[in-house]
Amino acid sequence: MRDYEIVYIFDSALEEARVNEKLERYHALLSGEGRGSVTAVDHWGRRKLAYEIAKKDNGYYVVAHVNTATELLPEFERVLKLDEELLRYLVVVNEGDLSTTPAAVPVPTTDDEEEE
Repeated sequence: MRDYEIVYIFDSALEEARVNEKLERYHALLSGEGRGSVTAVDHWGRRKLAYEIAKKDNGYYVVAHVNTATELLPEFERVLKLDEELLRYLVVVNEGDLSTTPAAVPVPTTDDEEEE
């Protein structure tokens, strides 16, 4: 089991209820048979795209955090690719918040380096 972050960009013409139906179907693939769970879903709403996708300049953004088995991802991504109302998606391993990463350790300098 690993933690993943998934960003979806849906067609902005979709109603929020329809987006939620799609998310339930997608997330059932990842959490089915007790092999995972959806830990958070954040609807960012309609936003302007950085560039046009499929002749559309707005999209409906959703970010989800899931904990699931890695072997479920290929089927999940296959279903996402078949959905024509999903403009783009991105699945990445969630390794924690940036604020929790260890700080860089300062490298001590020698007296010779300071003189140059």
